[in-house]
Amino acid sequence: MHREEKRLAARAAAEEIQSGMIVGLGTGTTVAELIPILAARLRDGLDIVTAATSIATEAVARAAGIPIIPFEDRPTVDLTIDGVDEIDDRFYAIKGGGGALLREKIVATASHRMVAIADGSKHSATIGRHPVPLEILPFARSFVLAEIEKLGGVPTLRMAEGQPARSDQHNLLADCAFPALVDSAAIAARLSAIPGLLGHGLFLTEIDALYIAHRGKVTFSERPPPAPGAPAASSTAKTAG
Repeated sequence: MHREEKRLAARAAAEEIQSGMIVGLGTGTTVAELIPILAARLRDGLDIVTAATSIATEAVARAAGIPIIPFEDRPTVDLTIDGVDEIDDRFYAIKGGGGALLREKIVATASHRMVAIADGSKHSATIGRHPVPLEILPFARSFVLAEIEKLGGVPTLRMAEGQPARSDQHNLLADCAFPALVDSAAIAARLSAIPGLLGHGLFLTEIDALYIAHRGKVTFSERPPPAPGAPAASSTAKTAG
């Protein structure tokens, strides 16, 4: 059920891709549904290049015949499409379950437009059900974990085959549960200020639009621009069959 919803959301978001674009490709099971859709459009004449957020995504995209360019040679990307672990109506999201959170945040921030795709299970009234992924410099492991505990977080190092899991940059990965993420912006700011914590999975400003599929329907929501001197308004949405 969730896989079909992911495919529906990916197919809807892929319609935003136009020839001539540099497209950022996210990481994870939802983006995995985008790859064959994108490959089919390329065979039909779509002319784009892509930048991958992980080694795994790059390998799958290349195998599907999708052109990949090194992101390090590009300061900006036209459009990025990526999944989320959890997202709410404020466009606050938690990402990084696939271990690519630092690369994902860099590419998302470099993108003129960032689109999230998700199945209905990823929507929450307020984010916080899912632990926040972290990427930690190995040298700073003990210090970073202690600093996070001071914030009220409960961090757990991610393991793989009995060894600490590593990102594509060979940094440590961890997942942090917080008793509450009511003030997500304050927690994000404090996490970002910890030396040695290279990245966290709170994506609070990066996502511009969301395609979310539930029970065979895809709902599109877009972050409205904030009015001058006012906080951002709630999102508007339209539903497509």
